[in-house]
Amino acid sequence: MLQYLKNTWFFNVRGDVLAGLVVALALIPEAIAFSVLAGVDPKVGLYASFSIAVITSIVGGRPGMISAATGAMALLMVNLVDQHGLQYLLAATVLTGVFQVILGQLGIHRVMRFVSRSVMTGFVNALAILIFMAQLKELGSISWEPATIAGFSLSVPVITYMHWAVYAMVIAGLGIIYLLPLVTRIVPSPLVCILIMTGIAMYFGLDIRDVGATGDLPDSLPHFLLPDVPINFDTLMIILPTVLSLTVVGLLESLMTANIVDDLTDTESDAARESKGQGVANIVTGFFGGMAGCAMIGQSVINVQSGGRGRLSCLVAGVVLLMMVVFLGEWVSQIPMAALVAVMVMVSIGTFSWRSLTNLREHPMSSNIVMISTVVVVVLTHNLAIGVLVGVLLSTLFFANKVGRLMYISSTLDETGRVREYQVVGQVFFSSAEEFVGAFDFREAVEQVVIDLHRAHFWDITAISALDKVIIKLRREGAEVEIRGLNEASATLVDKFGVHDKPDALERMSAH
Repeated sequence: MLQYLKNTWFFNVRGDVLAGLVVALALIPEAIAFSVLAGVDPKVGLYASFSIAVITSIVGGRPGMISAATGAMALLMVNLVDQHGLQYLLAATVLTGVFQVILGQLGIHRVMRFVSRSVMTGFVNALAILIFMAQLKELGSISWEPATIAGFSLSVPVITYMHWAVYAMVIAGLGIIYLLPLVTRIVPSPLVCILIMTGIAMYFGLDIRDVGATGDLPDSLPHFLLPDVPINFDTLMIILPTVLSLTVVGLLESLMTANIVDDLTDTESDAARESKGQGVANIVTGFFGGMAGCAMIGQSVINVQSGGRGRLSCLVAGVVLLMMVVFLGEWVSQIPMAALVAVMVMVSIGTFSWRSLTNLREHPMSSNIVMISTVVVVVLTHNLAIGVLVGVLLSTLFFANKVGRLMYISSTLDETGRVREYQVVGQVFFSSAEEFVGAFDFREAVEQVVIDLHRAHFWDITAISALDKVIIKLRREGAEVEIRGLNEASATLVDKFGVHDKPDALERMSAH
């Protein structure tokens, strides 16, 4: 037991504690912003971030990954909160957790094998862009004002700039973040950035936006409560659409983030345990007044880059977050948003896969299209699930098209001119079925046709239907057809779905 605690909790105490402090500071404005986005009180997001971070640090399967309230999940809650209120959201959060535990037990994490590297890269790049775009509102606002140009009444964008000190602090903060590691790595540079920028803002009394301006911080610890909703079928029907969306997006984002942290740390995680851990965290969070959440790519990158590697970093982030907003709220509220913007800009720069830009020349066009499409869809919709779905579908189509083209059919005619033998090499399925049929000459006057399938495989009912069509058309032209070398798996499909050997083969083919 002691060895387990040492290997998973206390092997990197200084790095995990310092990284957890940085993450806790960065979580505060994000948790508040996500609460506002979902239409609930700021404390709902803050309580959720505390609860989810602490619980996943204990029961999750990816040490060093940060889970909390997220923007992707908050976007899915808006309609439910607007139409039915907070209590229904809490009930939805609990049920989301239940579904995630069930899916984790069923092995939903295996679905990740269908997410290609191009989709993963697109997902990472899109999140980096969204993280950066989310910081722009702290640097200025864009409004559309009426204007007359060449006699035409138009609306033109007008940029309202922030106080000069905001830009100065962001630039100075980025300087600290990137230059301090060249001198020392004893303390994470993002933490130093936050502390120094806060001290400067307080000392000079700079009139700039701070954390306190984003919303009221809670002044008490969360407590257990049951969602105040009727427990009946009507309630289930109200929350179910939101629950299904939260379940899928939460698991998808968590598992993809876990893969990214795996790559960053060159370690492996337990995807099944992570899926169930996220579910347990959401169940508990719903009973303590918090909204549903999942893993956070931005905060996970901050944690890793600040030296966090073990479970302790996520635990520290959650506990320190709550302690700061409850007991040190007066001080925390004075942290300038500019300092946190600098940290998040660093995260977006570190998250973006810059190599993917140079790889555009080297990688196949299909991979580039998948990556770029995923980025564009996620950025335009702000919906991770839609972007990844588009990427996976495109990957599937490109793969099917590529594999379908690998099929090759040749033929030879014997010396007598009576027997034509076709040799089929490759995979026959829905993508290559039409090409398979087109390779046969049904007008040729031969007595016998031999179809050699030793090096072929039939994958689906479309392929079996194509084989039926070839055999029946050849027989209809008067040729005797012989099938050779059909492997066991293909033969099983033919026996189950094939119709060419059935008495009513022609009628069945017509029905298809």
